[in-house]
Order: sequence, then C-alpha cells, then structure tokens
Amino acid sequence: MKDLSELFWQASLQEIKQGYTYHQDSDEFICLICGKSFANGVIYSDDDHLYEAKKYIRIHIEHAHNSVFDFLLNLDKKLTGLTDHQKTILELFYAGHSDNDIAKTLNAGSTSTIRNHRFILREKQKQAKIFLAVMELLAEQAPKKQAFVEIPRNSQKVDDRFAITEQESEKILAAYLKTGPNGPLDSFPNKEKKRLAIIRHIAKFFDANKTYHEKEVNAILKPFYDDYVLLRRYLIEYGFMDRTRDGSAYWVKL
Repeated sequence: MKDLSELFWQASLQEIKQGYTYHQDSDEFICLICGKSFANGVIYSDDDHLYEAKKYIRIHIEHAHNSVFDFLLNLDKKLTGLTDHQKTILELFYAGHSDNDIAKTLNAGSTSTIRNHRFILREKQKQAKIFLAVMELLAEQAPKKQAFVEIPRNSQKVDDRFAITEQESEKILAAYLKTGPNGPLDSFPNKEKKRLAIIRHIAKFFDANKTYHEKEVNAILKPFYDDYVLLRRYLIEYGFMDRTRDGSAYWVKL
C-alpha cells in the first residue's frame, strides 16, 4: 500500500482532486503525491517554456505521476474500495470510450452490462457523498464527540486505558526526549499511551491565555519533531488544544 503523507489526509477534496496544496506559511505549492514543493514567485522552466509555480506544479504532476486520476485509481483496494475490474472500467470511462467500445474491449457481451456498471459506480458515489457529509457533521461536533479520547489539560478523569502515573510519564519522556524536555523526539511512538504522555508534555509549552496563529504553533512544535503537522493534529484530537475550522487560530483548552 502506498504510504500517503499526513499532508494528503489533511487536504480538502478539491486539493486532492488537483493533486497539490498551497502552504501559506512557506508560501509554496506542495505535491500531495510525492511531497515536492515549488516556491511561489519563482519561475520554473520546462521544454523552453517558463511557468509560475502554480502552473508548473500541474506540469510536474502530469510528467511525474501521469495524472491525479491515475494515481488515486491505482491506490490499494483498502483505500479505494474498488475491485480490479471496476478500476479497469473506470480507466476506460476516463479515456472517453463508449459503452459499446468498452463492452467489446472487455468481452462483456453487451452495452447493458457496462451501463449496469455505470449505475453501480454512481451508487457508490452517492454513498460516498452521504458518508462525507456524516463525517463532516461529526467533526463539527468535536471535540466532545470525536473518536479519540479527549483528555483536557487539567482533567483528572482519564480513560483507564490511558491512565498514566507521574512515574510512568517521566519514564516515557526520558525514553523519547533523550536530550532533554525541550526536544527533539528520537521518534514518535506507535502506542497510544506513550503518544499521550508526549503530547501532554508538549501541550505545556503553550500559554493558556494566548491565541496562536498556525505559524506560531508550528514554531513551537518544530524543535520537537520534523513532522510538526502530526503533533499539531494530536494536540487537537487528544483535546489539549482547539482551533477555528479554517485553522486560522489555535488555543489551549482548559
């Protein structure tokens, strides 16, 4: 299975469709497929033509990845939910072949079979829209109804699975912050209990009386771990911080 980046999963549907995102802090366009970035304002050359970054990243995607459609379609079945046969049909649809041509290519017998496949795929599309709407409504109810266990910074009511004594916390922090409490992390643990101890420690570096811009949050997190976006996400999901829906402001949850 392709290892998709955290940036990919945080992207909007429109950004995934176009294959890139714009990162305001660094003022660059980033390919969601390979992570390559192109600085805004820089002129890039291709085949004796000059392009601005926003145009050039589209050329990059076409040259390096064929197309976003091709990349997404060829992701693992666990991610797409599509069978190999459905992928083949979608490729032929995308290439503009008629139902009659596809039926002949696949030796499917008749165009009605292909029309039935179209119907099934449209039903999957409807289901996906409903599911996305449900999940967005769920996200709007966060944090009190989010899937991750919420543990406010000063709360003593911790889920038993993640209850950590002061001694356990010190041991975990010593194992992952070997050069001291200010970081960096040697690695980010897979076990939830250890993650929680680290995120709770990092949350202490934020002022409870201050509202932060995303760039300020990133500046505090970068010394701890290269993948500061991952740390930022867990601060939100574990309930230590909250943010506006557009990510323009962050604050500590009391």
